Amino acid sequence: MAPTAAYAWVAPAWRGCGATTTTTTTPAAAATVPAVCRPAGAARSCASPWVRPAGWRVGAGAAAAAAAAALRAGGRPVAASRLATVASRRVAITASASSSEVPRAPEPAAVVSGFVKASTFFTNLFPVWTAACALLGLAKPSAFLWLTTPYFTLSLGMLMLSMGITLTVEDFRRVLARFGAVIIGFLGCYGLMPLLALALAKVFKLPVDYVAGLVLVGSVNGGQASNLSTFIAKGDVALSVVMTTATTLGAIVMTPLLAQLLIGAVVPVDALGIATSTIQVVLLPIAVGMALNRYANRLVRAVLPFSPVVGVFATCLLVGSSVAQCAGPILAAGWALQLPIMLLHLMGGVIGYYLPSLAGYGEVVRRTTAIETAMKSSAFGFLLASLHFANFAARVPSAVSVVWMAIIGSTMAVVWRYIPVAKKDGRTKA
Repeated sequence: MAPTAAYAWVAPAWRGCGATTTTTTTPAAAATVPAVCRPAGAARSCASPWVRPAGWRVGAGAAAAAAAAALRAGGRPVAASRLATVASRRVAITASASSSEVPRAPEPAAVVSGFVKASTFFTNLFPVWTAACALLGLAKPSAFLWLTTPYFTLSLGMLMLSMGITLTVEDFRRVLARFGAVIIGFLGCYGLMPLLALALAKVFKLPVDYVAGLVLVGSVNGGQASNLSTFIAKGDVALSVVMTTATTLGAIVMTPLLAQLLIGAVVPVDALGIATSTIQVVLLPIAVGMALNRYANRLVRAVLPFSPVVGVFATCLLVGSSVAQCAGPILAAGWALQLPIMLLHLMGGVIGYYLPSLAGYGEVVRRTTAIETAMKSSAFGFLLASLHFANFAARVPSAVSVVWMAIIGSTMAVVWRYIPVAKKDGRTKA
């Protein structure tokens, strides 16, 4: 039985606690000695019953050394166990579990295990927290208006760092060895989603400003929250990060090009600014996380249970902030705007799931690509619309998209978390 409590064994030996004495050294004979096995720190009592220790561990090493010294001095051999009884009048040992023993305090491992369970429960409710923050942003915008651009950037950086500590260089080498999946993700981001956004805008006959805003959502890069959702869905996080990075760098060219081609308006983009933001928000936190994983692995293992919680918390802040800034127009638009934006992310995820199967990729890559396709960087779209579109209404689709992107992507992640992947389905095509 596993040990459960620390005890102090008091062996009075020849000058014990009571009148009874003995010179025997075996466990059986030691029963005549008023030895006490009691909880460490408890009051000594000769009336206490002796509880047999779990094992006869009473400083055997020291006792053996004392016996050797006695022989060298010319004395007669002395039993090591007897010397241990004399030398160890109070030896801390571990007793076997029994119903009468006092239970010990919870071990650190048990505490960590409890936190991991609570963390898993919290993470699995990702869609609930996202919806709650969106509703709070609508009902009380002031709760999130403090999240200005610097804090917005910090939240995205924390999100990427929480994923970076789960990665190693080998993960990227393995992914880059089969770059086909990255190409599929890039085409889904800048081929499928912009055309799908334009088609939905036409079908639902949205006003021109909403059309521009929705197409802009379809034309921006993949969202950083997709890395967290991929992690929850047991997808390929390294592949997800490479896809996000590729589409983020591609946004320098693809976003203004698609805006010009599809909505007839050139969206000025500060290429150097986007590259700098990409380094700050995506590449730098990932590199720091990987370095910590490599050179401070013990620290990473200690904080890893907190990683999903940090990611969910950061994403919820981003959702709440974006919605809060457009609360009035969102409420005024109603389902006429909500439905096409919801379908954009849902259909993108479904199509993105089946596209890799055409190239022979397995379940893990399909999940990763689906989440990458469905989850766009709506916050970046919101920023572009705020800076480069004259009409305020153009930024409303991005604010609505932040919510639906997070809800649909996180819902897919939580559902897939409980659907095991067959071992034959590798992370990349065989």
